[in-house]
Amino acid sequence: MLRPVFIILFLGVFGLPAADWKALDISPVWAGHPVGFDLLTAGGKQYVAFYDDQRRMTVGSRRLDGKDWQLVRLPAQLGWDSHNYVTIALDREGYLHLSGNMHVAPLVYYRGSKAGDIASLEQVKQMVGREETRCTYPRFLRGPKGELIFTYRDGRSGSGNQIYNVYDEGSRQWTRLLDQPLTDGEGKSNAYFADPVLGPDGYFHLVWVWRNTPDCATNHDLTYARSKDMRRWETSAGKELPLPIRVSTAEVVDPVPVQGGMINGNNKLGFDSRKRPVITYHKFDEKGFTQIYNARLENGKWRTYRTTDWDYRWEFSGGGSIPFEIRPSAVRLQSGRLLLDYSHVRYGSATWRLDEDTLRPVESLERGRAWPAELEKPEAAGMQVHLLIGKGGGKGSGGFLLRWETLGPNRDRPRTGELPGPTMLRLYSR
Repeated sequence: MLRPVFIILFLGVFGLPAADWKALDISPVWAGHPVGFDLLTAGGKQYVAFYDDQRRMTVGSRRLDGKDWQLVRLPAQLGWDSHNYVTIALDREGYLHLSGNMHVAPLVYYRGSKAGDIASLEQVKQMVGREETRCTYPRFLRGPKGELIFTYRDGRSGSGNQIYNVYDEGSRQWTRLLDQPLTDGEGKSNAYFADPVLGPDGYFHLVWVWRNTPDCATNHDLTYARSKDMRRWETSAGKELPLPIRVSTAEVVDPVPVQGGMINGNNKLGFDSRKRPVITYHKFDEKGFTQIYNARLENGKWRTYRTTDWDYRWEFSGGGSIPFEIRPSAVRLQSGRLLLDYSHVRYGSATWRLDEDTLRPVESLERGRAWPAELEKPEAAGMQVHLLIGKGGGKGSGGFLLRWETLGPNRDRPRTGELPGPTMLRLYSR
């Protein structure tokens, strides 16, 4: 199942005129199937990671006051798997880290030997030296003290564990953040996570679903945990969770059954005006239609609210990367209003203002976007547009957007027949 790392993001800012945006070409890129890229801005420089038109893993950098990109090709080649996105991060000393191009495969990891210098990237064959031969879904995160954390799944869909490592800049060594996996499906399932969200209460909040097999219809049991330090995890009531967390010991928010209409990647966590966590997801209703639900922690218990009344069933099954027919966002507060964005294959896309008591829509607004609407239109027939807002912090890091086009997902299988030529990976800024 494709991890949605490069889908169009929903933002509560209406599109600015195209004239307010500047475009800068980076490189022609592969367009035969979708796979995620990355963009990072920090320290007066910008870094991008992608697959070029020859499917070579490529890293680029430029100074923010310049237009010329330095490009470095790494010895990693993309196949047909849309899981094999590439992701980058800087540690606290300004050294670049990169991982990607792996789906139940040996660890692929590069690290810079000079701060800010992509030409110094070197492949590191091992981080810790164990549970590194069947890696998927690499992610770089920040811990409570700004430390660099790396997480990935060890194993395969339906049978895997979540691993967390932490980096020490002084020794330039990775060690386990946790002495054992965060979760354990006991050989019968694996957990599919959203990234931990640092909430207004100072906790890292984590939401996931369990899946029994590579068939995406076997997702079940919406689950929750929280932590102050990402090492000791507990329930919403503050009860410590022994690690690894198992289905039998986890805090289940909604016991959605197998084939219950819930899918990994569409479980989002936000907060209401009282700082209560709200989990947005979808499942089948009593008539078999797919509905968006919101579960909120109220007085120590999870209460589930049905948000939609659609008469449409999204029937999904099987393995590989599939197109998503429904995408909800997390709830967010804006100008005192609780908002929820969605896109739907039949009903289009919009932003709802929710009644905070009932979590039902009371007003439909035009979907907010932080870019000109015309950027969402493909330049060639049959192509999909991918827009990615860059990450990073500090002065001059905001307002950057990557755009490229590809064919849609093909369940990670090779395509036959004529393929489209490369498309241009382009940076937009305002």
